Amino acid sequence: MIAIADTFNTRNKGYVEAISRRAADVLAGMVREVRVAGADMINIQCSLDGSGDEDNLPWVVSVISDIVDIPLSLDSRNIVALEKSIPLCKEPPLVNFISRTEPEDRDALLSLVSRTGSSLVLRASGGTVPSSLEAKLQIIEELIEKANDADIPNERLFADPSIVHIGSGMGQRHVVNSHECILALNELVEPPIGTIAWVSNISSGMQRDVRKPLEAAFLVYLAGAGLDAAIVDILDARLRKALYLVKAFRDDIVFSAADLAEIDARPPR
Repeated sequence: MIAIADTFNTRNKGYVEAISRRAADVLAGMVREVRVAGADMINIQCSLDGSGDEDNLPWVVSVISDIVDIPLSLDSRNIVALEKSIPLCKEPPLVNFISRTEPEDRDALLSLVSRTGSSLVLRASGGTVPSSLEAKLQIIEELIEKANDADIPNERLFADPSIVHIGSGMGQRHVVNSHECILALNELVEPPIGTIAWVSNISSGMQRDVRKPLEAAFLVYLAGAGLDAAIVDILDARLRKALYLVKAFRDDIVFSAADLAEIDARPPR
């Protein structure tokens, strides 16, 4: 399980302010914090729609790359921003994401990913997130074909079933079909592709004492379907504990009761 820190997103007011002030020292402190917490990768989001990313994304990537060797996930559909940022990464990044409708110039994005050796998230979305398993799989199948046509092999692809808030109108149905989507992709796609989910989206808008236990349980639920990578709040002890146990159950790390107790002893942020 690849643990991807979601700290650097537009909901984090301290991070957004650090970008606007070009406060590299503040950003550096946040980077060190997620590294100590055990992040395997850092997701970087500077806007929801790509506006301003051509200036902000390269700056954030440059600051982070000067501090740590952790792989990066670039969460932008702004092609200019990605073209500027990818060369600043110490290794080919994960580009997050392409969908049926985003970005507008999908061919340009596919070409960029292909020639830079980057990996790519394929999001099961077409303007809105479909509520049925069949619709999600159809979109992902289409995107796999487009990526392959652009000479991006399956080993560099990660499918995202598109996680939505559980309290939304179709929230619980989405939870179930996202789990089923991961199962189906692991069983049907050959050569295999990776799977990824932004776990924090399951609890958007809820109060914090409800959010984090829900996210931790959801992470374990998706891990049971074979999830390969999770974008999570790595600074929360409950999420770190769930990640640790998933990795131990998969025999990715050597289980230690002392290590688990150390995580558990730290109060959640």
